[in-house]
Amino acid sequence: MIQTPLTEPQLELLRMFSHKVDDSNWIEIKKLISDYFAKKVINEANRIWDEQNWDNQKIDSLLNAHLRTPYHKP
Repeated sequence: MIQTPLTEPQLELLRMFSHKVDDSNWIEIKKLISDYFAKKVINEANRIWDEQNWDNQKIDSLLNAHLRTPYHKP
């Protein structure tokens, strides 16, 4: 197994949670973290949508595109 050092955010979280956190608080904390990253992803998707002038037609064409790599049997 390859061991990598913990990042500063990981170490900070370990320090924050070095004491007991009850289950209801832990559920709230996980939701806050999930919501934070979901908001970042949505904002980035909206930025790309606007910058590249995407519309529903573009989305439909992507949904119907066959972009898989063809595999050839030897």
